[in-house]
Amino acid sequence: MIFAPELLQQVTELLAAARAKELKIATAESCTGGLISALLTDVAGSSDVFERGFVTYSNQAKMDLLGVPENLLRTHGAVSAPVAWAMAEGALRHARANIAVAVTGIAGPGGGTAEKPVGLVYIAVSNGSDTQVTEQRFWDIGRSAVRQATVKAALALLSSTL
Repeated sequence: MIFAPELLQQVTELLAAARAKELKIATAESCTGGLISALLTDVAGSSDVFERGFVTYSNQAKMDLLGVPENLLRTHGAVSAPVAWAMAEGALRHARANIAVAVTGIAGPGGGTAEKPVGLVYIAVSNGSDTQVTEQRFWDIGRSAVRQATVKAALALLSSTL
């Protein structure tokens, strides 16, 4: 087991809720590098709910795999609400899922600016008819801690939309 028991409990409940509604989940991850997908698949039987995950760490991957428009990346930057929105929408278009969660952010230790500091993360959830995007500021609490906090927040947003 590589995840904390609380996270495993949270994801087990999320999977059960999605299963009860016959929903399939897709993920589009940048700063978490696949941690959300790994957590979802850490639960036995998750294959009937988890459809697929996209790890789109580079801008090129976001464009190639999710169809994020290049001008959106150029105008707003990879770490932005519009890009998180486009990632979630793109995951739905490129998967056989009913709901998708996307994350993009700056985990650190470098890469932050005054405008976009380390710990800034955008999380989006889309069900095809509605997309929600939240901004999280975890601050410079360490790369691993930012990534873990992002996973937890993404699961919470996903759960609240089921």
